[in-house]
Amino acid sequence: MERTSPEPSTAGNSNLRRAIHFISSLISISHSIRVFAGKWKLIRTNLEELHSALIASDNPDSGENPSLSGILRSLLNTAGECHDLARRCSDVSYSGKLLMQSDLDVTLVKLNHHVKKLDEMYNTGILIRSHALIVSKPCLGASKEDMRFYIRDLLTRMKIGDVGMKKMALINLHEVVVEDDRYLKVIVEVGDVVHLLVEFLGSSEVVIQEESVKVVALITGFGDSSYKGVLIGAGVVGNLIKVLERGSEVGKVGAARCLMKLTENSDNAWLVSAHGGVNVLLKICGNVDSKGDLVGLACGVLRNLVGVEEIKRFMVEEGAVSTFIGLVRSEDEAIQVSSIEFIQNIAFKDELVRQMVVREGGVRVLFLVLDPEFSYSSKTKEVVMRAIENLCFSSSNCVSTLISYGFVDQLLYYIRNYEVSIQELALKVTFRLCGTSEEAKKALGDAGFMPELVKFLNAKSFEVREMAAEALSGMVMVPKNRKKFVQDDQNIALILQSIDPGKGNSGIKKFLISILISLTNCNTGRKKIMSSSYAKNIERLSENEVCSDAKKLVRKLTTNRFRSMLNGIWHS
Repeated sequence: MERTSPEPSTAGNSNLRRAIHFISSLISISHSIRVFAGKWKLIRTNLEELHSALIASDNPDSGENPSLSGILRSLLNTAGECHDLARRCSDVSYSGKLLMQSDLDVTLVKLNHHVKKLDEMYNTGILIRSHALIVSKPCLGASKEDMRFYIRDLLTRMKIGDVGMKKMALINLHEVVVEDDRYLKVIVEVGDVVHLLVEFLGSSEVVIQEESVKVVALITGFGDSSYKGVLIGAGVVGNLIKVLERGSEVGKVGAARCLMKLTENSDNAWLVSAHGGVNVLLKICGNVDSKGDLVGLACGVLRNLVGVEEIKRFMVEEGAVSTFIGLVRSEDEAIQVSSIEFIQNIAFKDELVRQMVVREGGVRVLFLVLDPEFSYSSKTKEVVMRAIENLCFSSSNCVSTLISYGFVDQLLYYIRNYEVSIQELALKVTFRLCGTSEEAKKALGDAGFMPELVKFLNAKSFEVREMAAEALSGMVMVPKNRKKFVQDDQNIALILQSIDPGKGNSGIKKFLISILISLTNCNTGRKKIMSSSYAKNIERLSENEVCSDAKKLVRKLTTNRFRSMLNGIWHS
């Protein structure tokens, strides 16, 4: 590192302007020094205070304030000495540690003296904080040093400016971060910015609070978790919850958005709870006057918190289940979706809570959302179907309740009449429902699901074909369903076509053969299989593939009674 002279490089530059730039350079250099870290942190703090005080001085570009002349000359000399020490520490070219420590202590005392002297000059009115110096925003792709300089200028304005200046500094801070996320690292590195933002969250000036929340939201939304850690260390959670309690509507929405990001890490859930945040969030969700955006975000935060067992128990005791069942009826999609997801999360692997959801009418409310007469969005309907599946299918009593409501008829409607994404989800739910109980299989058969499932055997998606085949194989095990199935000759023909060894349905053939085996349990089924023009596919499958189920099917079909009939068909 070459020594940089504090003397002017361009004619006409005032000592004040040079001092500001020189100190800014020293601050940047100090971050890269790895020896005597504690000493350099103290030196950097004094340099940053000097930088703020000088920027705030009286109109530095239009001529030097006479009152500053003496202190600036002394300060520039100290800055030069500090720069020399920084060079030697960076190069590790000093003669001894004790001597360097002594030199650093001497420089620290001098810098502290300059800080106090400037404070005295401001306090006595010798200097006036006119803030005339306005640093231009660096262009895109600017150097890190230019970015630091700009952020320090904004920091100064946030510290010493009036409400208007603080507001503009915060707006500018938000603007540069949106344009270039490299500024986030600079914000975290430059001392006091994060702490000041957190402090501003508690400001009585609404505009300051709102603009601060916007910047904090950008930091919490950034992918680097260490940035969130800096905010947590600065005490952001407590102040965000205060904004939720007493802030403006804009501030509350911003605070909830920040907390939602912060609580993605369950370690931070306890901080929200410790500051009374759970009660505040539940109150927002239970307040009929709360705006939709705020309620949706509050739901999201609480959804993140239920992963902590103790907090979940507290929510249950505070009536969260009934609150969120009520929110499912909301006309706001974001609130609906968030509340449904919350109910799923709070009942996940918790039989007592699941029973509470059922007991308090949660399943009935979810069922009503699926009513085709209501114009809820496809997204809401998808979330509801998944919620019903997760909440109800583990209990035979709950499945019976669903069937009594008419849930099977709803599923059939969505399979027959809705867009592909809903249709396939309804099929998946049907598949899961079919595996829950004998009662469910009978209800699905009575409703007319089997012909619809047969149609899906020709779907493009392998997953869809497999679910349809497996559901059918379960349903035809019920004698009543079996009789209905064989009444339509096309059903058997399609099954026999699909087991053709030349077709690429190998993954689902085991289910198709299972269906045929079940059908052999009734005389009509056996006869229709043997009389089908595709019956020879059974023999080909048993001969060409190592398939024990196919051989079993052949044995069931080739009893003495039907052997001659079958031989005549297969060898014709």
